[in-house]
Amino acid sequence: MVEPGKRIEELTDIINYHNRKYYMDDAPEISDFEFDALLAELEKLEEEHPELKKANSPTMRVGGEASSSFAEVTHTVAMQSLQKAFSNDELYDFDRRVREIIPNPEYVVEHKIDGLSVSVEYVNGELVRGSTRGDGITGEDITENIKTIRSVPLKLKDAVPFLEVRGEVFMPNDTFLKVNALLEETNQPLFANPRNAAAGSLRQQDPKIAAKRKLDIFVFNIQQIEGINISSHIEGLRFLKEQGFKTILNDRTFKTIEEAYHEVERIGEERGTLSFGIDGAVIKVNDFEARNLLGVTAKFPRWAIAYKYPAEKQTTTLKDIKIQVGRTGVLTPLAILDTVRIAGSNVSRATLHNIDYIREKDIRIGDTVVIEKAGDIIPAVVEVLKEDRSGDEVEFNMPEKCPECGADVVREDGEAAYRCTGITCPAQRLRNIIHFVSRPAMAIDGLGASNIEKLAESNLISDAADLYYLNYDAAIKLPGFGEKWAENLKNSIEKSKSNPLYRLIFGLGIRHIGEKAAKILAAKYKSIDALIDAPAEELAELNDIGAIMAQSVTEFFSQEQNIEFLMRLKLAGVDCTDDSKEAEDQRFSGKTFVLTGTLEKYKRSEAAKIIEELGGKTSSSVSKKTSYVLAGTEAGSKLTKAQSLGVPVINEDEFESMINEGYN
Repeated sequence: MVEPGKRIEELTDIINYHNRKYYMDDAPEISDFEFDALLAELEKLEEEHPELKKANSPTMRVGGEASSSFAEVTHTVAMQSLQKAFSNDELYDFDRRVREIIPNPEYVVEHKIDGLSVSVEYVNGELVRGSTRGDGITGEDITENIKTIRSVPLKLKDAVPFLEVRGEVFMPNDTFLKVNALLEETNQPLFANPRNAAAGSLRQQDPKIAAKRKLDIFVFNIQQIEGINISSHIEGLRFLKEQGFKTILNDRTFKTIEEAYHEVERIGEERGTLSFGIDGAVIKVNDFEARNLLGVTAKFPRWAIAYKYPAEKQTTTLKDIKIQVGRTGVLTPLAILDTVRIAGSNVSRATLHNIDYIREKDIRIGDTVVIEKAGDIIPAVVEVLKEDRSGDEVEFNMPEKCPECGADVVREDGEAAYRCTGITCPAQRLRNIIHFVSRPAMAIDGLGASNIEKLAESNLISDAADLYYLNYDAAIKLPGFGEKWAENLKNSIEKSKSNPLYRLIFGLGIRHIGEKAAKILAAKYKSIDALIDAPAEELAELNDIGAIMAQSVTEFFSQEQNIEFLMRLKLAGVDCTDDSKEAEDQRFSGKTFVLTGTLEKYKRSEAAKIIEELGGKTSSSVSKKTSYVLAGTEAGSKLTKAQSLGVPVINEDEFESMINEGYN
């Protein structure tokens, strides 16, 4: 039998090899299933023998423990920005300045990746730290998040005494679209573009979230190195590639600025076909000794310049405006265009954002429009050529009914978006089902997003109510399902029928009605039928509900498809009433608590539940009306505000005393 330590080393080497073949060489030798099996074996061994787990184990790729903050990192070698050029003349000025010191420079040209600049450090070939650029002098320690990027080697090919490299972390375009789709499903704000997504993902406090975002990196510079002599940029990139880094290696050098500019133009022409975003090209002096002679300014090196591509614009005809219903029910107008080529790809659609944008720019069907494709993947209409109008152009109005399901479309005060109110809307079905089965709602186990998608694609379910009528014989034949899964799911669904009423109300996904509001409504009305009949004026008078939430509730229950959905739940045996009695101990009645910092004895959700069971309320913000602030370790601005307002601050021991012994 192989010793655990030896097998761990063997598995580490095998996994690192296949990881490089997949992510670096784009030449996988084994299937994903086989790779996952190797990783699972390593995880099991490390779990059984934690003393043998290494800091840079491949299992760290899935993310370490969450951190409450990022430590500061002072860069020994400043991570400077680049001087920018927007015209050919500016490149010639750069060349002239270089030639005043280096008569015959040799240039290299590379893509300017549109991402987030980072530093990664290695000692004796082992990754020891990753940090953000920050202001160039001081950045943030994001080591655990850097480790989740599979194209970052955890261990170099050679045990280099010390190496610091600089690279650009980015999110591939296809990953960006998938991440935004998932955020939309879970009703979270979307990222504006891949760069924004990469930056937001890399600075997640929880590395497990960063790992799921599948970031990538191109390493483009050696900041510091010991034990190895490197004399040029191209030599450095070759060395980095040998050590396991992902680079855009271009062996070509250019003797004149004209040649370099032609390469800049070539890269610009291909940018629309790339799988990652670029916002320019960088021209650098190749020789390191020449770089030393040229030196640096306080802001940027004198041996490099970044040519920034202008956002490409094209003129075309807007033939029609169609409505796209997103997974959160938002109706987005899309321009249908005469196909035009822009930034290397054919474009026949462009976003119009919302009706306010259309009105502001006075966009009409039949207009000649200017479209632009800059940092965002989806092009946008940015201008109307009103002088080209014939008089036959047609104004556009948002529909009153959802084009997908026919439910009413509403626009709430203060919002730009129009939304569908239908719970069975096909465009929203996955998001609605995912929310319905989630733990705070109906808590149905065994139904992750991928399983729900499989059931929907196989036409076994079209909405959440269908789960209570599921054909299990057909379901177990789907890939990844089986009899054990079916048995567990059946038990979980059966259990959900007797859930408290507030879980069902929350699970309906009514706009603005969170778990806390659902509890208030359940406690007041005691049944779905009573809630359906409740007038908006009465709902608005409830504490912590108000006019906007009341309007959302009444609009939701005014939709026939939503009532039919509830009727199917009732027929399936789902309890739509609340028979619970108010607890006798209401010691916290009329009191509002704010929880802040890290609690050691309770999860915040547990403390909040205790407060609510004793008649109290919790709030996310501190005001003069706050009764108590329960503060744990590392409490921040909420604690400061409480102190400034004179709000009583209690610790966990005092909270326990209030629970167990009463309070004054």
